[in-house]
Amino acid sequence: MGSGGGRGEVTSDINVTPMADVMLVLLIIFMVITPMLQKGVSVELAKTKNPIDMKEADRDDAVLVAITRDGKFYINQDRVNIDDLAAKVNDLLASKLDKTVFVKSDGRAKYGDVVQVVDNIRNAGVDKVGLLTERLDDQVRR
Repeated sequence: MGSGGGRGEVTSDINVTPMADVMLVLLIIFMVITPMLQKGVSVELAKTKNPIDMKEADRDDAVLVAITRDGKFYINQDRVNIDDLAAKVNDLLASKLDKTVFVKSDGRAKYGDVVQVVDNIRNAGVDKVGLLTERLDDQVRR
């Protein structure tokens, strides 16, 4: 009457290997997809020593105007012609009380393009324009 391994006994060990495989695959998927969830167009922002933290730019309803280094303009993820920028910004902000637009320009974009975008945004009746930058690393300054 021993309890060891005779015929007819069922072992009830749970095999966790498939669950671990699934968890690792999900982890890899999330690691790959998360950087792609950035709002708007990806640009290499200019770097400054003392940037102001603008948490409002991360809101889902924030209006972001992006300027790429090759002079293309985007509102959130939609490409827009510079001549249509003021009208489109005006349409997006028509029903909002907070009339703030954030500009994220590539650090190598032409200064004239940035000025032109800010001018068009101000013509659309925007109260506040935020220029987005990144913090300059200490190692780069030395």
